[in-house]
Amino acid sequence: LFLRTQPGLMYCDNSRDTVETKEKPLEQDDDKLSLITWNVDGLDGVQQARRARALCCYLTQYSPDVVFLQEIIQPFARFLHSCLAADYTIIEGGKEGYFTMMLLKKSSITLERSGIVAYPATHMMRNLLVVLFKGQKFCLMTSHFESCKANAAERKRQLRLVMRRMSKAREDVTVLFGGDTNLRDAEVGLPSDICDVWEQLGEPEHCRYTWDTEANTNREMRFKSRFRFDRVYLRPATMDRVPQLEPDSMALVGLEKLKCGRFTSDHWGVYCTFSAEWK
Repeated sequence: LFLRTQPGLMYCDNSRDTVETKEKPLEQDDDKLSLITWNVDGLDGVQQARRARALCCYLTQYSPDVVFLQEIIQPFARFLHSCLAADYTIIEGGKEGYFTMMLLKKSSITLERSGIVAYPATHMMRNLLVVLFKGQKFCLMTSHFESCKANAAERKRQLRLVMRRMSKAREDVTVLFGGDTNLRDAEVGLPSDICDVWEQLGEPEHCRYTWDTEANTNREMRFKSRFRFDRVYLRPATMDRVPQLEPDSMALVGLEKLKCGRFTSDHWGVYCTFSAEWK
C-alpha cells in the first residue's frame, strides 16, 4: 500500500476545523502519477461549508497530480477555486445544477484542451468530461453515471459510450477514466483492452466498497448497502515507446468523521497511484 500509518492531524489554512487522520501519503516519486476520484455530495446541504473545507484539506494533504470530482455545485466550485487555483488548473464539466470537475496539478501536468460529451438520454444532467495533456500522450475522463437501480439501462448506455471513446483513442495515447459510475457488478462489461484498476490490483478488500451506508452515516437509510460505485478504468497505449501507466496502489479517503459529526461525503474517495514512464 502506497501509504504509511502516521498519527496526527490534517490542517486546513482556510478553516479552524481539522480532520483527524491516521494515514498520510508518502512523498510522491517523479515516476508516479497520483489520482483522487470522489463524489463529494454537493447536493447535501447539511454542514456543506465544513465538508467543502474538509475536501480541500484532503486534496492539500494528498496533493494528487489529478483530481476527478463529481456532484460539484457552484458554492463548492467557488471555494475550490479560491483554495486550489494557485496549484491546480481547474476544468468544470458544467455550470448549472451539479456537475463534474477535474483538477490538474500545474507542476506536473499542462492542459492542452478539454471537452464535454453529452449523454443524449440522460435525465440527470450527466455528461463526460474529457481532458488531454500537453506534451504527453494521455487522455483523462471523468463522469457521474445515471443514479438509482431503476436507471440501469441508461447507466449501461453511458458506460458503453465511455468504453467506445476509450477504445477508439489513438494507439499512442493512454486513457484514464475515473468517476462515480453507480454501476452494480452485473451491469458491467468491459472491452478486452480496458482494465478495472481495482481488479488489476488484485481486488483489495480494504477499498472494495466506496458507497457503504454501514460505515458512512451521512444518509439515514432504512436498509444498509455496500457498493463499489466509484471506479477507475485504464486503457494503456498499445504503441511501443510511448508513456505507459501501470496501477501501483489504491486506498480510500474520507474515512474520518469531522468534528461536526458528518463525513466529508456520503461516498469515500478513491486514491490511486500509478507507476509512470515519463518521456
